[in-house]
Amino acid sequence: MKDIADMLPGIERIQQRFLDMLKDRQGTIAHHVLAAWESKVAGEVVGHLDAAKAVLHQIAGSAGSLGFDELGQAARDCENEIISHLRSPEGELITLPAGLMKLLGNFLTLSKNLIGDS
Repeated sequence: MKDIADMLPGIERIQQRFLDMLKDRQGTIAHHVLAAWESKVAGEVVGHLDAAKAVLHQIAGSAGSLGFDELGQAARDCENEIISHLRSPEGELITLPAGLMKLLGNFLTLSKNLIGDS
């Protein structure tokens, strides 16, 4: 998909706008994940994970069409892991699974690498 995206007129400006927004979105995701990690109230954990999931969904929906396939897949993986966790019996607990934290770390590394190039 990246080859097609690179051929579209004006795509560089749109990609740059996406990367600029990614800086803010990355901070929002980190804020919600950290708040979920630190919370001792199950409802707050769920609320923060839902908020992080919503931002990840936005990124997953647009990243691939702009040529950022790997980032889009990483965001989708995080989103799906949050959904699975919240649907599981453990979703009512105040813990975050190690697998989710690993996926989020991968996503944040990919996004930082892209932002560094912008």
